[in-house]
This record gives sequence, C-alpha cells and structure tokens, in this order.
Amino acid sequence: MEICIVCGARPNFIKVAPLVRAIDRAREEGLNITCSLVYTGSEDDTTLEPSLFDDLQLRRPDICLGVVCQNLNEITGQVMSLFEHYLQHRKTDTVVVVDDLASTMAAAIVTKKQGIRLAHIAAGTRSFDITMPKEINRLVIDGLSDMLFTAGISNNSIANKEGAELSKVYMVGNTLIDNLRFMHGKWEDPRPIGGVGLQEGGYFLFTLNRKALIADKAGLRVMLRAVTESAAGIPVIAPLRGDARRAVEECLCEVSAGGQKVFHIVDPVTYLQFGWLAAHAVGVITDSGNVAEEATFNGVPCLTLNTYTEHIETVKVGTNELVGVDPEKIAEAIRAIRENRWKKARIPDMWDGRSAERIVQILNT
Repeated sequence: MEICIVCGARPNFIKVAPLVRAIDRAREEGLNITCSLVYTGSEDDTTLEPSLFDDLQLRRPDICLGVVCQNLNEITGQVMSLFEHYLQHRKTDTVVVVDDLASTMAAAIVTKKQGIRLAHIAAGTRSFDITMPKEINRLVIDGLSDMLFTAGISNNSIANKEGAELSKVYMVGNTLIDNLRFMHGKWEDPRPIGGVGLQEGGYFLFTLNRKALIADKAGLRVMLRAVTESAAGIPVIAPLRGDARRAVEECLCEVSAGGQKVFHIVDPVTYLQFGWLAAHAVGVITDSGNVAEEATFNGVPCLTLNTYTEHIETVKVGTNELVGVDPEKIAEAIRAIRENRWKKARIPDMWDGRSAERIVQILNT
C-alpha cells in the first residue's frame, strides 16, 4: 500500500510525525505499506528549521511543491495544479491530509478528482463560524473524505450530525499527544533565554498567531496591558516571529516601561525547547489550539485568547479556559493561576499515545 501524507505548514509535520514513525515500524514488521511525505511549500521555508526534523525523528519531505504566496485562492489553485501532476506520476493508494489549511483543502479536492482514497486527520473540528476561511476548508475536506479520523467524541458527534456515514468516522485520539508522549524525557532546557533567569514554574509562556488579533492594535494593547499588570512581576516569555513579533513590540512600547520589563520577547526556539517551556510554565497564554492541547497534557493552566476553541475537550476536561481579549477575564485568570486557584483537570480520553497505531491499522483494512 502506497500512502501519501500531505503537509501544508510547520504544525502539520508535528501531527503527522507519529504516523510516519508508525508506518515505518509496520513496514519493518512485515506489513506491505510505505509512505511519501509531500510539503506544499518551498524546500527553503525558514519556518522549517533543520532541527525540527531531527527533534521529531522525521525525515525531510520527499517532495516540496514550492507554493509560496499569501492569497488563499492562489495557494489553492497552485497546490491543486502541482499536486495533480504529482499524483499522475506517482502510484498512490491513499492520501492523508491533516487539519484545515487552504493547501489541505486543495490536496483533498485533487485526490478525489483522481479517484484516490482520502483520509483526514483531525476531522470533525469546527468553530461554527462560517466567516472563517478555515471553517470552509474543514467542511469541504470532511465532506470529501473516505476516512475521518477524529480526536474525540465531540468531533465524532459533529461529523455524524453533518451527515458523515458512521462507517467513515473513526475516533482514534490525538496524534499531537502521541508526539508529546514520544518526546517524554527528550525536552531541552533553553535557559537562560532572552537574558532572563527562569525558574521552573516561575514564568508565563505567551504565544500569538491569529491574524485578526495581530491586526487589531488597539485590542492587542489592551490585552498586553492586562497580561503585564496582572502578572505582578512574574516574567512572561514570548517566542515570537514575523508579524506577531513586530505587532507585540510596537504595542509594548505604548503600554508601559514596566510592562516591557515583565514581557520578554525572545527568538523562536526549537521544538524540543518549546516543549520544555510549555511543560514547566506556571501558566500558558495563547491563541493556539495546539498549544492549549499541550497545556492540558502537561497539566499547566492555560488562557486561550479567543471566545471559542475547536478543541473543546481542553476546556471541558482539561486545563484550558476561554478568556478572549477581555482584560478583566485575562486579569482574573492570571490572578487565579498566581494564587493557585485554577480548576482541577484531567487528560482527555484516548490521549494515550497510540493514535497513529490505530490509524495505520484502519488504513490497512
């Protein structure tokens, strides 16, 4: 069986690494299965630092389609054209896509047009906001997929309610958690970082990626002021790059000198270093669903700077709370962390590190 795994951005590699490792193990054990790894971006993408693949124990992509542009429609068109050419010249039994990018949707459409079986990792994920491009991508990908691999019962329910056949939906668990379990004991302590002497459990970790939040300078200033003031001197470590870094630096200059002393913007760290920072923080402040999942796995309190999450189990079961950009909610949540008043939480069902194994078993049926 020839499987093609498609990645459209850095976080995708983290989610598919356990699947590639599981396929390689299955082949070593005698199963007739191989996989190729296709990246829709360029080979010299600076977000794919060489250490990422070493850290994940994952080979670099076998093929890079080389699509580099900002317009989502252009990305979709270029990926469709180039991936169609790839499939026409490479025997493929199943294409596996992950998450909800424009490039993911493009690969899904081409796969079905070529009459090839399509599997979607992280299926049944919804924000229920149809104005979001990613929400449209999710609906299209799930609608086309022959196999929907979901992370939990809530995702299963969404897929079924939208009309997916029961025989197509498989609750396999969360491959991101497979990675966290695989990396246990491998995290790399980055201290000192940014000239700050951090103590375990003595700092907040801050990440920012959502374009709407980055673009709203007024809202960003209010949010940063709430974070820096309520941190009460506890360092806030922010590994940021690109537009997010520039926006935060600009807003911090307008917040206060004291805020800048609390808030420490540092260069992006490696995957293993970020894992250490996430696991040893007193609290995590983020707009990333993946980072919130890591926090729940690590048992670290987490504030999500959004009013919804596609990963609802992190709120219902885990350590995550939705605070949006409301300064009062942010301040109260940070005080609750400082005063050790955070809610009790546990690890969600099927976060056992065997999701990729289950996917391989299903793909082989």
